[in-house]
Amino acid sequence: MPQIMTSYLDLVRHVLAHGDRKVNRTGIDTLSTFAQHYKVDISESLPLLTTKDMSGGVWKSLIYEMLWYLSGDHHIRDFEKHSKIWSSWADEDRNLETAYGRFWRRFPFPDTHDRLPGEAWPDMEAMSKYVREEERSPGRYALNFDQIAYLCDLLIHQPNSRRMVMTAWHPANAAVSLLPPCHAFVVFNVSHLDPDTGLGRLNCHLTQRSGDIGLGIPFNLAGYSTLTYILARATGHAPGTFSHTIVDAHIYCGDSDEDPYSHVPALQEQITRDPRPSPTLNLKGAPEARTLEAALAFVDGLAFEDFDLQGYNPHPRLRMKVAV
Repeated sequence: MPQIMTSYLDLVRHVLAHGDRKVNRTGIDTLSTFAQHYKVDISESLPLLTTKDMSGGVWKSLIYEMLWYLSGDHHIRDFEKHSKIWSSWADEDRNLETAYGRFWRRFPFPDTHDRLPGEAWPDMEAMSKYVREEERSPGRYALNFDQIAYLCDLLIHQPNSRRMVMTAWHPANAAVSLLPPCHAFVVFNVSHLDPDTGLGRLNCHLTQRSGDIGLGIPFNLAGYSTLTYILARATGHAPGTFSHTIVDAHIYCGDSDEDPYSHVPALQEQITRDPRPSPTLNLKGAPEARTLEAALAFVDGLAFEDFDLQGYNPHPRLRMKVAV
């Protein structure tokens, strides 16, 4: 059986067998376990589950969600034209209390008068390729840091760096947000580096504070593998390995298997299915040069039509209801 699929199915089996029943903010109980981890080779195929159908609207939502993250928007006005998966958490103006892309592309940091002695912060002029000045109201500006630009620059010019980190977690925001980031912290790493070309295999490790095994984790597994493909293409590397740590790995179980929010029956069905060969993902286009400007132009110019999924032959869809 494909290693990518068995890693996920083994995770499902473990949580079903060993999870502790816990209450949570949604009011739907979970079977919860602590600190699960797996890693899969994504160099030849995409880890899109084959033991349930994630094509059609699910695939569309997955890709448009990634494009939404990369846009840096803090609202879902454009994204909602393609998918409603974030609609339950948006206000009337379609703004979100926490938006991954806002922190990916526009992470706030203190301006000059808020900095403490001895702290190191980017210089606006010297670091203009990462730092953005954004007008909040007439005459009032805030400084933001573009983490995607920083990652692309390191991947091109310092691929051995151990500082290729991106966070979507802002502690003050997370303390009060309706839904702070679940997949909060990601680290990239380049292995098998050719000293002559400066190219190698791009690996990604995602640390997730909370993971819904039935619905969320399949999305995150395929989504961050897709992000790895995007950044690899943008900077000249090849995709390598996806590694995933889930701190609270849980399955929604509700009061019983008859609870409409229980994912247990669907997952019990899923683990009886034999995995099929994983599909491949081909990205159309490439940067015009191996520079930061070209890499960002490639990332910012991506459209849904640039993601070509081939060879996907899954088992039938399984219905699970999301706990809001």
